[in-house]
Amino acid sequence: MNAAAAIPAACGGFRPRAAEEQAEVVANAAVNAEYRHLVVSCSALAAGAAPGQFYQLLCPAPPGEAPYLRRPMSLYGADPAARRIGFLYKVAGAGTRGLATLRPGETLQMLGPLGQGFRLDPAWKQVVAVGRGAGLATLGPLAEAAQRAGIGVTAILSARRPELVLSDALFRARGATVLTVTDAEGTSGPAHVERLLRGLIAEGRCDAFFTCGSARLLRVQQSLAREFGLPGQVALEQQMACGLGMCFCCVRDFNIDGAIVQKRVCRAGPVFDMMEALP
Repeated sequence: MNAAAAIPAACGGFRPRAAEEQAEVVANAAVNAEYRHLVVSCSALAAGAAPGQFYQLLCPAPPGEAPYLRRPMSLYGADPAARRIGFLYKVAGAGTRGLATLRPGETLQMLGPLGQGFRLDPAWKQVVAVGRGAGLATLGPLAEAAQRAGIGVTAILSARRPELVLSDALFRARGATVLTVTDAEGTSGPAHVERLLRGLIAEGRCDAFFTCGSARLLRVQQSLAREFGLPGQVALEQQMACGLGMCFCCVRDFNIDGAIVQKRVCRAGPVFDMMEALP
């Protein structure tokens, strides 16, 4: 019995927000030269995550290595009806090398969903999502949520090379307009992205910004948000130990009304008001 099923009976009907459980691997395949897509079958609670939330994964140990801490992994996709969730990850260290060894039918211990996700205002008609690298995975689920809310999305997806762009098919499948910019093509610099954003603002296609994965592009959006009075949200990537707010490993500085305030990314975020974040 997983934690989600056990807690209500012991606590008089209390409904937990997260569960620790053994999820079954459904698929774990490469999507390009750097990233893999992991899909697991899980409880209804875990599959009910909101865009922007994350999970703490207990990665298996690859040969000769011993990952100690769980790895925080943002939600890439959720299917509550099928009770499945997905993650995009880059094989970069001992933990992700362990994840890459998982095969369908094996199990993965995970805790989640955790943190505060993205919020959509029903008054918005069009929003812009700007991401790079792993941030493209974090922003991916926003496309489906916006579609359900009747909000149009323009996604500016940045990568080093065209073949490393992530989430473009996901955004397009949800009716989003996708613009890709890459280092190899010389189109990913802040000046060019700013020109694209200014064009969208001028066309009335940007009621809010959503971003993840690039401090340079965050600064561009913050500047435009101040100039045009636009709201925005940023999902921050941060090293975490517990993911629950107890260890204070993920504390960062934020600018709140001119004062520097410390917040725990795992508890107060990982999604924050874009104007409060310090790149």
